[in-house]
Amino acid sequence: MKKIIKNNLINFSFLIYYELIFALLMFDTYSKNTIISSFIYILFSSFIITVLTNLFSEKLNRIFNYIIYFIISVWFAGQFTVKSFLDSFFSFSMFGIADQVTSFMEEVFKAIFYNLYGIIIFFVPFITFIVFRKKFNFNIIKKEKKYLLVYFILIPLSICSYRLYLNTKKNETLSIYDLYYNINNPNLAIQKLGVLSSAYIDIKRSIFGFEEKIKTIKEYPEEIEEQETVYKDNKLDLILDDNTPELIRGYVENSIPSKKNQYTSLFEGKNLVFVVAESYSEIAVSPELTPTLYKLTHSGFVFDNFYVPYYLSTIGGEFQALTGLFPDSSILSTWRSGTTTFPYGLATSFKNKGYNTFAYHNNSGYFQDRNKYLKSIGFDNFKACYMGLNINCDVWPESDIEMIEKSYEDYINSDKPFMTYYMTVSGHFEYTFDDNYIATKNKALVKDLPYSEKPRAYIACNIELDKALELLINKLDEAGKLDDTVIVMLADHYPYALSLNEINEISSYERDSLFEINHNSLVLWNNKMETKKIDKVGMPIDVIPTIYNLFGIEYDSRLLAGTDLFSEKEGLVILGNRSWITNKGRYNSIDNTTIGDISSEYIEYINNTIQNREAFSKAIFNYNGYKYIRENN
Repeated sequence: MKKIIKNNLINFSFLIYYELIFALLMFDTYSKNTIISSFIYILFSSFIITVLTNLFSEKLNRIFNYIIYFIISVWFAGQFTVKSFLDSFFSFSMFGIADQVTSFMEEVFKAIFYNLYGIIIFFVPFITFIVFRKKFNFNIIKKEKKYLLVYFILIPLSICSYRLYLNTKKNETLSIYDLYYNINNPNLAIQKLGVLSSAYIDIKRSIFGFEEKIKTIKEYPEEIEEQETVYKDNKLDLILDDNTPELIRGYVENSIPSKKNQYTSLFEGKNLVFVVAESYSEIAVSPELTPTLYKLTHSGFVFDNFYVPYYLSTIGGEFQALTGLFPDSSILSTWRSGTTTFPYGLATSFKNKGYNTFAYHNNSGYFQDRNKYLKSIGFDNFKACYMGLNINCDVWPESDIEMIEKSYEDYINSDKPFMTYYMTVSGHFEYTFDDNYIATKNKALVKDLPYSEKPRAYIACNIELDKALELLINKLDEAGKLDDTVIVMLADHYPYALSLNEINEISSYERDSLFEINHNSLVLWNNKMETKKIDKVGMPIDVIPTIYNLFGIEYDSRLLAGTDLFSEKEGLVILGNRSWITNKGRYNSIDNTTIGDISSEYIEYINNTIQNREAFSKAIFNYNGYKYIRENN
């Protein structure tokens, strides 16, 4: 009995070690609820491991012990490394975008090297069992094994205790109960439930599936100034097929559409150049080094409260910018397949208005199946490296200037209005002057800046983007098309390859790691318009409905998760861990703290709104939901 109890204490201690070290290395805060729930789950896990490593022969017990602790060490070390590389914790749904990692193996090896200390720390228990194997006794004789029956009682008791504790938090906002039963958010779950519990949830949902539910909510009462003009709804006469999934039906039927506004059709008939800029951030903008970016971000529509929340690197950022839906790792593999129906996809919508549409990317067009998902939203004319774009594709990263040079003639003299999409790559990490072609190319322009190497290299990369945009504007001007062209540009994500300290080296103000690290600029610019400042908060999922409104494209706002930034709808920024920002205040989902004068009812309303938008976005891909919806012509 003593040997079994001793082994259980060892298991319990090592599991505490894993969770405690992980929390200390990864998080600034760790709530009391998290500590208690982690403690109970560690008890349960230690009982399971004790049974599995004491039930058989000494040899089998030892083998099981090695296997179990190797897997646990790999899992913790893997989460630690993936977070440092992709700024997101690993979940099994990320296998659908695994080539994003394998295509950057040099950076992966660097991430492993830079985080080797953490990997070693998480392998300490496994190494300990090997080095001091003679100190651990797995030779449990037959008459001692009867004491394992106690653990067959303790295991269900610990499960009951865990679930009872979760139930005591049932009514709390974004509670550990919600994360365990109702919400699928691996990043927040790991921080609030612990790594072991989150791993169990992730495995279970990967095998059996999981769908968040739509919550019934009413519009939060707002004090809206009466307007002389009564605007129509952004609403189509829709017919929902009898087979429409209930989640999608519930979202559409219970959503209140946004209204048209004073900017509706402002740019109708004009050309559009839509740019998603790799790792772009306003921190790289200056009148001296990036004058074109400075002009574009300080004139036209100037959005002072625009944020680009980080979602799974470039593919997540591009997804939200191009679809108006909320990104999630569980649906990105479906998005990549290009099989989802998009009757109101970006290019399709403009083609229906009589536009010629074009899309370009200065890296491989096959990477992440960009050629497939761009086609699903209507882009038939797509060029990229190895797909008709004749630029130097043997360097890394490739040049945004070259992409503009080799593409503008395709559309600039188009016989119809054109809608052109660019996904840039010159701003991609690594930010060094050793192996970054663009940073090295522009090194002389940043050599005297008072910053460390990585921020200087980052600015050098954005100088390339600036010069590319300058070239584009000059060519439009030469062709007499500039006044009739609108340029829209946003980032796919903030430059997560820079540390927060490095970002703050060149930021005009001190940014925090949760909210302000995501603050960015949205370019919405036309050469002939007056500058107008917009205070409403917004994010990339809002860009598509905003564009549709400006260009007079009829759409149904209930079919998107984002909202027109000029509409009467309240602005909302949804961060990856379900923290959020509105014009009223901010909510931190990690510790349930708020900034601003906001009520508990308002917090519940916004959290329910977020759940509905996320659930609807996932359902569109899980069920190919748009195929069930058509206009009543």
